[in-house]
Amino acid sequence: MAPRRAHSGGRRRRVTDHRRSRRRGQGELEALVMAALREADGPATAGWVQERLGGGLAYTTVITILTRLLDKGAVTRERAGRSFAWTPADQAGLAARRMRKVLDAESDREAVLASFVTGLDPDDERLLRELLGHARGAEDD
Repeated sequence: MAPRRAHSGGRRRRVTDHRRSRRRGQGELEALVMAALREADGPATAGWVQERLGGGLAYTTVITILTRLLDKGAVTRERAGRSFAWTPADQAGLAARRMRKVLDAESDREAVLASFVTGLDPDDERLLRELLGHARGAEDD
């Protein structure tokens, strides 16, 4: 005779499977938090972000995500009483930091920069030359 399977064991497995299917990845949660911050009229508290996201995330989870985003330079924070108010970082500055990080990870910076510049379309190359000219002019002052 085959051993009997406990009914609760099957139910437990379904609950576990259900939770796994609803679990969101870190990148998705970060994107949701960033979207909420961009909708704010100014700096927002973690509690406001949690409410904006519908309360499906624990307050501590929101704080963890915001802290990770702070470490990545994607948000800034300022004291607001006993808590912090969070603001999304400048998108252009964030993209520039990512570009520098990629460049810093390569051993042949000259080759990477040369490849980057030769891959630009003519308008972007012209813009880059203008920006470099302005930067050199500022150094001369």
